[in-house]
Amino acid sequence: MINLFNTQIESLSIHRVGNKSRNEAIFLSENTFTVNDEIMPLLKDYFFKSFREKEENYFQFTHDVDLDYNEMYNFATELFNNPSNSHEISKKITKHLFDQSNHPHIKNGEVYVAHLTNVSIDNNVVDAIGIFKSEIKADFLQFEENGSNLEMILQQGINLSKLDKGCLIFNYKKEEGYKILTIDSNRYDARYWLEHFLCVDAFQDENFMTKKYLKFVQDFAKDVVLPAEDKKEEVMFMNRSVNYFAKNDEFEETNFLNEVIDNPDLQAEFKNYKVDRGEKYSIEDTTNFPIANNAVSDARKKIKNVINLDTNVQIKLDFINAESAEKFIEKGWDEEKQMYYYLVYFNKEQKSN
Repeated sequence: MINLFNTQIESLSIHRVGNKSRNEAIFLSENTFTVNDEIMPLLKDYFFKSFREKEENYFQFTHDVDLDYNEMYNFATELFNNPSNSHEISKKITKHLFDQSNHPHIKNGEVYVAHLTNVSIDNNVVDAIGIFKSEIKADFLQFEENGSNLEMILQQGINLSKLDKGCLIFNYKKEEGYKILTIDSNRYDARYWLEHFLCVDAFQDENFMTKKYLKFVQDFAKDVVLPAEDKKEEVMFMNRSVNYFAKNDEFEETNFLNEVIDNPDLQAEFKNYKVDRGEKYSIEDTTNFPIANNAVSDARKKIKNVINLDTNVQIKLDFINAESAEKFIEKGWDEEKQMYYYLVYFNKEQKSN
């Protein structure tokens, strides 16, 4: 979890990069930009708003050979070690971004490199590097008095309500390649920002593992449990799975299977499914990991607990009192009507809120 409420911009450098394939130039400012009290809150909101609203999926610098060959990892380390030289390092970062700007779809724009302090991540207060890029220009009107008339002037500028591209590099978990958050609102070339400029991969912490394993379980429920059983059993299987994650601090696969799946044949199907699909979810060799509560809460919100029937009837199952579905809902087949049915037991109807 991050908290940017008390974050301060200690230094800010602003440059401009063009598109190399269109022979557009790079412009490097000679000095840092002096942020006054009037513009500071506007910049902080512009830089940070997208990260507050976005789900926290962390990345880390990576390299096929060795992390020391990742240019951005080295620039970040250099700046963290010597923040007084942040402006010169910001020029290196901007030149590196310019060198990756070869795709014809990549737009030119302003690049902001900020050294940030008092950033909270995972209950640790650290400094960070913010790298932001504005690409899309918005039209706006200015008005000017000209004698006895008011003149309208059309100008272009940056819309401060939306950041086009950005990343926050936290001075945290250096050995793993730092923890990084990144956004890309204008995905003209998805590989340009993440792969070519930053060269990052998903940060495989407990949040990552919990999300990936739950997504794997959800797909197993859809691909295996639903065809073998029915929609009710798919929903109940997912409910038991999420409840296991919610009540445990550590995931242990054998315990999970014994608690969630009663049928030995279905347990075998689960293991085979993991052998076939595990690499897709980065869990092929995973049997134990710490559970991230936030990831479990997010997953629970996304799981559908409604059975939709082709007779325009819906049955909503309560995840909080899941045992009710096991005890009071039965599925059967009516020979006369040649239709399936659900039999629901109850004592009285509850009043709607």
